Amino acid sequence: MKKVWSDESKFEKWLQVEIAVCEAWAELGAIPKEAIPKIKNASFSIKRIEEILKKTHHDMTAFLGSVAESLGEESRFIHLGLTSSDVMDTALSLQLVAAADLLAQDIAGLIAVLKEKVGAHKHTIMMGRTHGVHAEPTTFGLKLALWVEEMKRNAQRLAEARKAIAVGKISGAVGTYASVPPEVEKIACAKLELEAAPISSQIVQRDRHAQFVATLAIIASSLEKFATDIRGLQRTEILEVEEPFEPGQTGSSAMPHKRNPELCERISGLARLVRGHALTSLENIALWHERDISHSSTERIILPDSCLVLDYVLDLFSYIMKRLQVYPEHMKENLEVTKGLIFSQRVMLALIDKGLSRENAYELVQRNSMKAWQERVSFFDLLSGDPNVAKHLSKAELEGIFDYGYFLRHVDAIFARLGLG
Repeated sequence: MKKVWSDESKFEKWLQVEIAVCEAWAELGAIPKEAIPKIKNASFSIKRIEEILKKTHHDMTAFLGSVAESLGEESRFIHLGLTSSDVMDTALSLQLVAAADLLAQDIAGLIAVLKEKVGAHKHTIMMGRTHGVHAEPTTFGLKLALWVEEMKRNAQRLAEARKAIAVGKISGAVGTYASVPPEVEKIACAKLELEAAPISSQIVQRDRHAQFVATLAIIASSLEKFATDIRGLQRTEILEVEEPFEPGQTGSSAMPHKRNPELCERISGLARLVRGHALTSLENIALWHERDISHSSTERIILPDSCLVLDYVLDLFSYIMKRLQVYPEHMKENLEVTKGLIFSQRVMLALIDKGLSRENAYELVQRNSMKAWQERVSFFDLLSGDPNVAKHLSKAELEGIFDYGYFLRHVDAIFARLGLG
């Protein structure tokens, strides 16, 4: 990813666009075909570009000056009929496409890692939490399956954003083709494996770039969501999972015992950065008339930064998941923390089945639930000893209700629906 956004790569793609345009002109007879082999061997020097830039204060003219020095007489055909944005925006699309392809590989890799964990923990029972509070049992495999499905949606979003940005424009100063005919754009873009923008001003319209960066922000936010879940589950009093902690690693300069979820915290922080860049990309949509350059300075930061950060975060989270420590025994212990209160809904429904109104059943179960919670005593024992419950549910029926397997009876069906087996 770093190579995609290097100056060397940028200028290579500028030159790639210039050559494609020259080839298009040659096909249309405006440039001698015998000049093309030499033009295709054109080169540039970053050092020389920097030297010329000090004088011109314009990176495109500095680039063209360096290329001209490598060509001689044929340099008169370079940039024929073009404006700077014809080259820069089309080349930028090439960079974004290359970046998107790398990110797609990262996502595919993460999905593969998650699927491995899903299979290993399909039936690993754990506490489901809503509002951070115990709700009903689920499995760690279901949690991870949810993540897999979200990353599959993110892969689709990225594919759509790649398509949106995979366009070039060779249409001149304000998009009217006054100095370069549409045929040149069509031929050149085909050579570059880009779609020709159906219409453009001086630039490729920035709603495309905003869609791309916003997509990266959504992906980063998904990763933050997963990382936040791990952070919560790594808390000392829960400790159901734990991110990797390498030999010799330290968690605190003051407290040798510390094993902090610092990798997941890093993901959370970097996701905020990408979301900020998404806002900037939205601000870049509204430009003056056929263009201004208020977007240009920000794009030099937000586009490479967003791609580099997401590439890093995807790789980091894949590493975390490969090495994630999972503690099923702690998950089972935590299931028992509330002394059986997680079966409250099942008890209420059973009482309703026996003929009680929902209001009466709810009040009866809640009264015993609150006593179990406040006195930290067995919910089952309270229900068994409550004559108002006993006259509707026998002890054997209660024992049947207090069955963890009930909550997991559709796990296989959910996995089958997701194609996870």
